[in-house]
Amino acid sequence: MPAKTRSWDRSGRLAVIDRWDGELFRRVANHRSPALDAVLPRLTAAADHSLLWLAASALARASGNKTATRAAGRGLLSIAVASALANQVAKRVLPRRRPDVALIPVNRVARRMPVSASFPSGHSASAAAFAFGAGLESRRLGAAIGVVAAGVCLSRVYTGAHYPSDVVAGAALGFGCAALVAKVVPVVGPEAQRHEQRGVRNQPPRPTGRGVVAVINPASGSGAGALLIELVRSRLPAAEVVELAPGDDLLEQLREASARAEVLAVGGGDGSMNAGAQVALDTGLPLLALTGGTFNHFTTDVGLADAEHAITCLQAGTTIDIEVASANDQIFLNTSSIGSYPAFVARREALERRIGKPLAAAYAAVATMRHEVPMSITVDGRDHTTALLFVGNGRYLPRGFVPGWRPRLDDGLLDVRLLDVGARGATVRIAFALLTGRLARSPLYVEAAVPKTTITIRDGATKLALDGELFDGAERIDYRIHPASLTVFGPADPA
Repeated sequence: MPAKTRSWDRSGRLAVIDRWDGELFRRVANHRSPALDAVLPRLTAAADHSLLWLAASALARASGNKTATRAAGRGLLSIAVASALANQVAKRVLPRRRPDVALIPVNRVARRMPVSASFPSGHSASAAAFAFGAGLESRRLGAAIGVVAAGVCLSRVYTGAHYPSDVVAGAALGFGCAALVAKVVPVVGPEAQRHEQRGVRNQPPRPTGRGVVAVINPASGSGAGALLIELVRSRLPAAEVVELAPGDDLLEQLREASARAEVLAVGGGDGSMNAGAQVALDTGLPLLALTGGTFNHFTTDVGLADAEHAITCLQAGTTIDIEVASANDQIFLNTSSIGSYPAFVARREALERRIGKPLAAAYAAVATMRHEVPMSITVDGRDHTTALLFVGNGRYLPRGFVPGWRPRLDDGLLDVRLLDVGARGATVRIAFALLTGRLARSPLYVEAAVPKTTITIRDGATKLALDGELFDGAERIDYRIHPASLTVFGPADPA
């Protein structure tokens, strides 16, 4: 072992901990419990490579519950940080031999005994990170996961994989990493999810959907479109449903449908909502937004839980007036960006049909960070060098470069954010500000709330992303807000 590396030798404070650990480990080894013998070895095996937490995350996403989905995502992000620190840093800085597994009854010994250093417990770090991260979004879910996580921590000693202090240190590391992630990606608390739209008014109630023409792609959302068609026909028997066939143009079908509609409905994700909003604006029709995409940012900010919720608002005749924004002549409902994000989308879309969206997204993210070149731009007369510029339709929360939600959709403002990477050491300074939760106060971070703005790309035209869809860019982009211009069926009290 290298002389400069602190190790678990037999001198100093580490030796005291080592003696306590050895005694406690022997007591656990001598304990006999048929119930624990049946459960804990299986539980520790299930947690190998975080498979247990990946399965829990998949179940949360499959439930369709937005809070559970956010909790699972935060838990997995916390695991990624905790696992990297535990396995790639801590185990190397303070190595320690594994306990003597001969003390453990054969039927309890972990089937997969790690060969890495014992300190700290990576399983315990991941378990605590997932439980605490999920609990920040949902206390009830976090408590349930916490019971399982505690079992995993106990199983690491019970099966002979770790000393007790390894588990305590790993759990502490996991808690700390989840807290660190919360600094970078703030939690969406209940008070932040309240919506404050004005302009709530009533349309004629349509209990059977008479006058509604719904344009839906049955193949969208990995089958969600087909379910939307069934839902509309069940809840709104008098509505007309237009099913898109392969190769059909959504905008063209929406324009044709608007000629015979009193209410224009569109099913899908944010890109489909954008197309529906364009036609609704041109024709003056109210829009029925039937949630059927992956993230559904627009309908979530409107206050709609799902497509059934939107239909309930239609049947009650409740609508809200909201604003849309435009980039030159192209409207957007949520966000627009130039720079790295459009490049990321282009790389992801080129691969997702061959390897699936998750793998394509992971590859695209890594490739974009490695290869994207910062742009020279001018924002309202001020020069910047940036890799990414974000423009939101309405003010987004929280502050900092992780925008998440909008408390209202009619504040008359664009949310403009960028990271200026032109200064010396900017990348390191930005990374440190992100990790410490101080990005909003960094001089390299620019944020403004304005009714209009003009962006000039001095390096030449670039791709433009609007609501997640890519468009040909321009050297000059004029952004502005269109006040109270779109009527959407939504709840009078989104909270």
